[in-house]
Amino acid sequence: MKADLPVLTASLPDVWQGRRLHRQIPALASGHAALDSVLPGGGWPLGAATEILTGSSGAGEFSLLFPAMAQVTSRAQWVIMVDPPWIPYAPAMRGHGIDLQQLLVVRSDNRRESDWACEQVLRGVRGGMVLAWQDSPRFSGLRRLQLAARSGHKPAFLFRPPEAAAEASPATLRLRLTADPTGTRVTLLKCRGRRPGESVLLRRSPGLPGMSALPVAPVEAAVPAAQPVPPRAPQIERQVH
Repeated sequence: MKADLPVLTASLPDVWQGRRLHRQIPALASGHAALDSVLPGGGWPLGAATEILTGSSGAGEFSLLFPAMAQVTSRAQWVIMVDPPWIPYAPAMRGHGIDLQQLLVVRSDNRRESDWACEQVLRGVRGGMVLAWQDSPRFSGLRRLQLAARSGHKPAFLFRPPEAAAEASPATLRLRLTADPTGTRVTLLKCRGRRPGESVLLRRSPGLPGMSALPVAPVEAAVPAAQPVPPRAPQIERQVH
């Protein structure tokens, strides 16, 4: 029985085995080589929730996901954005290869509606990924989000303020983003097989807003990745054109 334990634990990706990186875990490449090199599975974990903590818009939190969004939409799968605090800027996303016909924005009036929308998309929509912005989510809601992502075998991303780092979370992966003169620094707060505090610097790509894992010279963004809007809008579902 003891000899079979490694085989048994290897078949259970949710079991944390110390510093093992779980390369067998299904993942979606982030599009940033330096980041993929420190993530278990070599990318964003599928069937799991990832929290991205950032102090304010402009730290690269949205463009961090551009390569993954481009991969997903190229397969004619949906990218669902729940309650973004701004209107997605179409030219920037199109410039990174994102098919805008596969991008849907959902607005909710309260946390309960937001939780419901995220769960329905994760469980019911075939393929794709979910990005959500929520005010003070409860642990129970985060747990349901994690379970829904696992059930639908999709990556779910939740954007939260840096203060959330002090709170317990069932998310599989937690990252803190900080702006850097040359790009964005990503610090691992919770990652199976990695020590908290490890970080990588993702540099900006020349010519387009966003980032690159390659050591390129820093440049200014040609266009903003998003435009501010009032915090809430009437409940709607619409594509970005």
